[in-house]
Amino acid sequence: MRVQFDADPPEINELLATDNEQKTQLLVDHLEVGGVAFCLNVRTDRSLLKGDTVQRTGKGIEVPLGEPTIGRILNALGDPLDGQPAISPDETKRKNILKLPPRSSNFSVAKPEILETGIKVIDFLTPFVKGRKIGVIGGAGVGKTVTTMELINNTAQGGGQIDGSLSFFAGIGERIREGHELWDTLRENDLLKNTVMFFAQMNENPVQRSLIGISATAAAEYFRDEQHKDILFFADNMFRYIQARNELSTILDQIPNEGGYEPTVFSDVKVLQDRLSSNENGSITSVQTIYVPADDISDPAVQFIQHEMDSIIVLSRKVAELGIRPAVDLTMTSSSLLTPEIVGERHYMLSVQVQALLQKYESLKGIIAIIGENELSPADRADYAKAKKLITNFSQNMNVMTKHNGIPGDYFTREQTLNSIEEIIV
Repeated sequence: MRVQFDADPPEINELLATDNEQKTQLLVDHLEVGGVAFCLNVRTDRSLLKGDTVQRTGKGIEVPLGEPTIGRILNALGDPLDGQPAISPDETKRKNILKLPPRSSNFSVAKPEILETGIKVIDFLTPFVKGRKIGVIGGAGVGKTVTTMELINNTAQGGGQIDGSLSFFAGIGERIREGHELWDTLRENDLLKNTVMFFAQMNENPVQRSLIGISATAAAEYFRDEQHKDILFFADNMFRYIQARNELSTILDQIPNEGGYEPTVFSDVKVLQDRLSSNENGSITSVQTIYVPADDISDPAVQFIQHEMDSIIVLSRKVAELGIRPAVDLTMTSSSLLTPEIVGERHYMLSVQVQALLQKYESLKGIIAIIGENELSPADRADYAKAKKLITNFSQNMNVMTKHNGIPGDYFTREQTLNSIEEIIV
């Protein structure tokens, strides 16, 4: 909607307050000629009328910061979603979520620190390294959210948690049920005391869905920069952030790019990902799920987000149909952190051998479908059998699913994982 200013036009990203009973909040997206501000209806208030008067507030969207937010669930505007009282401005500082923090100029990365997740396939193929980013990619129903919940549970309870760290969870445009289940799991396991949660689920308007990841990031930046905390940042789902930005682009009458997404899709991804970084004050280690529309991993939005990740875990529907959990496609999963300098010579050499066996397994499957396994040479049969054992070895029960299926979850140390692989391939 457009707001006409006769004088003193507002700043971009400033909040305006309408002089009506609801004090409707409007966010200035951009300015047009003639003192016209194009604004977004933050709360989808339908009581607005043409001719309503509007006042400048002189500030942007601000969220509460610090200790009072720990254990709470907030929306993109910092309002509580957990049924508890709102956080008073007197209790805590507040921060404009769209104001970028100063860039660090002299920060140098220390020796990589591996965090243990207890999930074999992740610890082996995509090591969880402090201050880096992991992307969990997959279509609908292949286990992205369950994998994320297991990572949250295991890093907190299994020894992978960074000393003195804090966990953040940003629910971006996903199902309300999943958000409630996560909150329930954290509460039952006494993990809310170290967790800050931000939610804008799929019932919210695109303004709040596009802002929720930024709100959570701004709050995480405060703990990193002011309290020198190390942050574990979980986001589910980053594709929904792009989807919300695309909806706003349509509202704003912007011409889409060649892939059908908003013309600013690259900068939208880049600006947010650059804020999820480490500096001399502390680190942000992030795990981000990425929905794949129509199971098309070549989708432009998926590719843009994927390029910002250090490690990519690809969840496959074909693997899920085989009953393997987590349903990781072992040949498509990759990590730039799987190097001797980070994981050590033993782990690295085992990964090379495993990847070679898995590649051979994929090539032999086509041959076996034609002539049968018995027609393979003894060496090929042995390698094929080893690869099948490896695939089975990477499957494990999830702790967060125990209350649903009654099966106790598994937790494997990195040493146990390496030993189990050596038993198969050596």
